[in-house]
Amino acid sequence: MSARLHGLTPDLTRAVSAVARALDDGRLDVATARMAPLLASQPDHPEVQRLHAGILGMQGRHQEAIALMRAALARQPDDPVYLNTLATLLGQAGEYDGAIDALQAACRLQPEMALAWYNLGVMLTRSVRNDEAEAALRTAVELDPHATDARALRADMLRMRGQPADAAAEYRRVLAERPWAGMAWWGLADLKTTRMSEADIAAMRTALRVPRATDDDRIAIGFALARALDDQGRHAESLQAIATANTIARQRQQWNAAGYSTAIDALAAAFDPPPAGADDPTLGREVIFIVGLPRSGSTLTEQILASHPEVEGTGELPDLPQVLAEESRRRGQPFPRWVPHMQPADWSRLGRRYLERTAHWRKRRPRFTDKLPSNWIYAEAIRAMLPGARIVGCRRDALETCFSCYRQRLDNNEYTRDFGDLASFWRDCDRSLQRLVSRHPHAVMTHDYEALLVDPEARIRALLAFCDLPFDAACLRFHETAREVRSPSADQVRQPLRSDTTHSTRYGTLLDPLRAALGLPPWQA
Repeated sequence: MSARLHGLTPDLTRAVSAVARALDDGRLDVATARMAPLLASQPDHPEVQRLHAGILGMQGRHQEAIALMRAALARQPDDPVYLNTLATLLGQAGEYDGAIDALQAACRLQPEMALAWYNLGVMLTRSVRNDEAEAALRTAVELDPHATDARALRADMLRMRGQPADAAAEYRRVLAERPWAGMAWWGLADLKTTRMSEADIAAMRTALRVPRATDDDRIAIGFALARALDDQGRHAESLQAIATANTIARQRQQWNAAGYSTAIDALAAAFDPPPAGADDPTLGREVIFIVGLPRSGSTLTEQILASHPEVEGTGELPDLPQVLAEESRRRGQPFPRWVPHMQPADWSRLGRRYLERTAHWRKRRPRFTDKLPSNWIYAEAIRAMLPGARIVGCRRDALETCFSCYRQRLDNNEYTRDFGDLASFWRDCDRSLQRLVSRHPHAVMTHDYEALLVDPEARIRALLAFCDLPFDAACLRFHETAREVRSPSADQVRQPLRSDTTHSTRYGTLLDPLRAALGLPPWQA
């Protein structure tokens, strides 16, 4: 650390340490206040730049943060800490390939750096490279047996593999050592296989007051506490716990609902009329995109399709946004500004690049799913670069979907923090899907969750037919399919269809503010 502080006075050195502690604790307001004198006197010092980049990243100003961190790294090119910070910022921006490259370099430079191995595990997990992620996390724990975040993430992977009892035991071991570990509390609450006890509720309330708990811990504990209170029917208390957690999160980063809606309209305009896409109309027939809001039934849809002998279920792949980001960097323009300049050969090139990145998912079966929900934003680009692909837009009751998003801990989905933001985002997604279905009816379909519950076989047959798949009875028995599922619905899709998934009715008038935001009438018993 001393080498990184070279050239700073003792007072400025203490200020740097204070900012670093605040960032470690997730206290953005404190870090920002302490950063002011450093920016005034030493704005070009690499350590000041590194910490400032961390603040910008927490504020959601990702590209500014990355550019600043690259400037700092240019002066400290072989510093594993700087590479680790750059990787964190790239990960926040969804640039997982670059993050993994930076972390692998950090681990080569300093193999005993447990934090870099943990972060590498995180980024590999987000890239659905689960075996590599498990190896990185195992190294992190071997280097630091008290690395509770790494142990909690390994427990997440046990849950993903259908081992909830083993996952619960590991979460409990983490909490025995670090009672304020938010990731462990949330993992335990999100298992959904057992209900948390009154003792757990008391322990979480105590953990929220522990000074060593970071804001990230408090956010995760808040959602876990809400889940436990909900299980006990204490609905008003549950909503208050969620509101408190979301308030902490919103202090870091606000969601600009109006700006997002404007961006969605601009994106639609960029593809109106649709461009001349890839020359080969069958390019991409191997892939089925599953899109929509989180909590809209997308994991269930994938589980049904992955039960078919011709389809590999992959989860939430980062590859499509990465391919579009690569093109943005190549052209020096953000998406979709470069869309008018694309020729059929360009779209073909992007389509082949996506298929190249995802080739390993076709080793066992000829077709695969890509279940990244937010890919609805890029659906017109999918049509241009992969005209043979199918796009399934998952739709569930608006109130149920929004409330489920609100009460679920969803990282990097800041629109879920507020009822008004949620309603606006739901409308953006819904009108986009409606437009896509009307424009591309042969390639885009809406898969309705409530209709599936009413007549499962008819809806599953329609889904398979749309995807040009022969009917297979295994898709009706989707809950018997053994596979890794990394989503909040992992436990639910391993059970038969349930008709008791409506949750909003239990909250009655408490959800009237959300109903109002969605333009729905107040609750009537």
